Amino acid sequence: MDLYALFFILLVLLRYALVGHRKHLVRVYYFAWFMLFVFAAFRYDVGCDWSGYLSQWQILSRSGLEYALTTREPFWWISMYGLQSLGLSYPWLNVLSSAVFFIGVHVLARRQPDPLGFLIMMFPILIINMPMSGIRQGLAIGLMCIAFAAFIDRKIYWFVGWVVLAATFHSSAIVFLLLTPLVNGNFTSRRLCLAALLALPGGLVLLSGNAADIAISRYVETDVNAAGAVFRVGLLLLTSLFYFIVLRRKWRHFSPGDYVLVSIGALIMGGMILFVQVSSVIGDRLGYYLIPIQVMIFARVPYLALGKSRHILSAAPYLGLGLVFLIWTSLSSHFNQCYVPYGTWVFGAPQYSPYFH
Repeated sequence: MDLYALFFILLVLLRYALVGHRKHLVRVYYFAWFMLFVFAAFRYDVGCDWSGYLSQWQILSRSGLEYALTTREPFWWISMYGLQSLGLSYPWLNVLSSAVFFIGVHVLARRQPDPLGFLIMMFPILIINMPMSGIRQGLAIGLMCIAFAAFIDRKIYWFVGWVVLAATFHSSAIVFLLLTPLVNGNFTSRRLCLAALLALPGGLVLLSGNAADIAISRYVETDVNAAGAVFRVGLLLLTSLFYFIVLRRKWRHFSPGDYVLVSIGALIMGGMILFVQVSSVIGDRLGYYLIPIQVMIFARVPYLALGKSRHILSAAPYLGLGLVFLIWTSLSSHFNQCYVPYGTWVFGAPQYSPYFH
């Protein structure tokens, strides 16, 4: 059993040991949150994009601030420039990205009746793939978690601001501006149709931009595919069906505050399978932004009035994620190449490391 699977199993066992002990659950949540941050932030030569971001770091070190200001995602490059100006080495870029990601996750987690369960179920897919590999999008997802909290609070200007900020790190986040008409008001068929009509001109603008041209040239007009995208997006589709068939009415009664966000998120989850037909990479990239909402659904199941089936349905997400995780870690050459063995510099930088110069 590898370190990642062991970590996940121990967290799940700890979560079930704390059933009925809310105060202890919250305390353990903060401990687990910090440990997962350290696990992701202080990894050493781990993650599929480690060398890719190192190349960006080296390009910027030769080009300077002027180059950073002319890029499509300027805040990402400015962040790297800031770290370099402070005399910090490349691994600190992972610390910065992980810090923003986990702060964003905490903003959503503290609103959940089960923050520990919410955090645990992010580990097998989102945490390993984003702050431990795709750190630029991981940072954007952290900011989008804060944007989702603003959506729940119906703070339209804050929502727009956080989405725009996320897009300055990863341009794909800009598509969530199309949800702006739904921030205020109830989730009804009329408002959904209105949002769809308003989204058409916005969608045309997005599709005509440079970022869209680059995405289409990279991922649609080529043979580039995302390994495992069908399984991850398929899990989003199953979550969508589960929410609308089993949970939606009970959710509206139990938790009306975030009902609109979760309903819209579940609706988009169901539509992600269409994106995969065009490009598995685009569908997969957008799907990662929906995982925080997906995990909100999973973590809320024990608190909804589901009758005798509540205990089985509550355990199902852990079992399902555990099975997907086990298959991935056991059979994927991609996982073994990128994440095994796990290394860390939390106890000090390895001697003669090229990454600390």
